[in-house]
Amino acid sequence: MMLGLGCDLCDVARIERALENPRFLERVYTPAERARIARRGSETAAGLFAAKEAVSKALGTGFRGFGFQDIEVIPDAMGRPVCGLTGGALERLQAMGGLRVWVSISHSGGFAMAVAVAEGGTA
Repeated sequence: MMLGLGCDLCDVARIERALENPRFLERVYTPAERARIARRGSETAAGLFAAKEAVSKALGTGFRGFGFQDIEVIPDAMGRPVCGLTGGALERLQAMGGLRVWVSISHSGGFAMAVAVAEGGTA
């Protein structure tokens, strides 16, 4: 059962400028995400940023009660983005009766977009 839906669109150039500030990287991205960004660049960073925003919307709160680092998006063995939650984001999902959050990320024309779905048990 779908409990929440979120989407976000992010300008890659805006994130590229933000990446010039190391504090932005440390505040927004987990160590695993930062390692991926170091290998893949600003387009990946923008996709991850959009995914985190989409997840916060799917949880129905925006970033109230948790921060960017409570949402981690890393690829599985096939490259599919997998969302892991900790801290306040995990608490929010559990309070909703949620089981997991699904994420999809796409890039085109200097933009990155992401969609997130919070999934719960059967209705």
